[in-house]
This record gives sequence, C-alpha cells and structure tokens, in this order.
Amino acid sequence: MSIFIRVFNTHYMTPEIHILIADDHTMFVDGMESILGGEPDFKVVGRSYDGPSVLDFLKRHMVHLVLLDVNLPGMNGIEVCKEISANYPDTKVLAISMFNEESFVSEILNNGAKGYILKNTGRDELLKAIRTVAQGNSYFSDEVTEIIMKGLMNKRKSSSKSPGFYPRLSRREKEILKLIAQEFTTQEIADNLYISLKTVESHRSSLLSKLNARNSVGLVRIAMEHHLLDD
Repeated sequence: MSIFIRVFNTHYMTPEIHILIADDHTMFVDGMESILGGEPDFKVVGRSYDGPSVLDFLKRHMVHLVLLDVNLPGMNGIEVCKEISANYPDTKVLAISMFNEESFVSEILNNGAKGYILKNTGRDELLKAIRTVAQGNSYFSDEVTEIIMKGLMNKRKSSSKSPGFYPRLSRREKEILKLIAQEFTTQEIADNLYISLKTVESHRSSLLSKLNARNSVGLVRIAMEHHLLDD
C-alpha cells in the first residue's frame, strides 16, 4: 500500500494588507509602490490620482488601507476621507501630506483618518505607520504629534474653565484617556493597566459616547478643552 503525504506551505497564512495609494503625483506613487512592494505583508492593489477615482475603486475592490494625500484634484482628501469613513468603515485611512498646518491635520482626523504623516517621513516610519493604522490603532509622526498638541494647548488656554455639559469620568476612564493622550496602543493600555483588550475597547467606546467624539484625537481634544483629566 502506498502512502500519499501532502505537505502544505504554511507561509500562505501570512495576512496581506491590501493598500490603495491615492496621490496625484505619478513619481511619488511609483516610489511608494516600490517601497511597499518589497514587504511580504503588503499588497498594493491600486493607485488613484484624484478623489473621485478613490471612491470608485473602493466600490469594486477590497481595500484594508488607503494611503491618502490631503491635496487631491476633483475631490480633496478630507472630503474623500469623510466618504470612506461613512461608507467603508472597515477601510482605514492614513493621511500623507506635505502640509503641516494644524487645520489640515485636525480636519482630516475629525473626518475619520486614523493617522497622519508627512511626505518627508522615512521608509521605516512609513512602514510602521501603515502597519499600526491597518491594525486599527492611530499613528502620527513626531512633527504631527507636536502640531496636534500645540493646537490642543492653544484651545485649552482660550476655553472656559467650566466643564460644561460633559459628564464626569470614572477613575478608570481617566486612566485610559490619559494613556490614549500619550499615544499608547490598545495593547499597551491593556498591559499597563493589567486589563483585557476587550475591557479597554469597552471603556474607549464608552468615552466616545460620553464625550460625543469620533476618534481618539477627538477624545483628547474635548478632555483638554474641558479639563476632564484634571485631578
């Protein structure tokens, strides 16, 4: 009796992150595709050179992450991001731009982007940012983080001392919100507080609901403006 043994290649189990590159500069897109094409867990599934073509592509293809330029012709990146957030909630957006103004950063984050990096970002940080955002976490380059924090501090200085209508936060909610403000990932928060990922997500969802915020940046902005983290 002959024995037939089938050997399976386990490498196919590696999950691929399907990426759409959206930028109106062909040379930049070529460079991005060259960098990302060398990573085994990345698959560039398309390129778009204007805003409407991004949304058209998403209607027909599965995309895990859109590497989105803020300044697109036809429909700017902020408008595109808003549509993606509303109609393709499983597709993450990582904004990439040459603009480092606080208004651009805040507006696209408030419309659903999970991260923001500048076009002068190095290769290693680009890859880290994509993997972080694809996993559902936020990522901001150091310069962008500084821009966000300066904007929040300026708003805090000009805001009223009254907490307004916002509800009081529990001790645990304050702990988690402080760690979010320090850019801890969900896993890092869980490890730091010795609680489960599910518990962290539950508290984060509660915070979003209580403070009427859309994302982590919104949580931190509202908390700082209304002094909700003050002891």
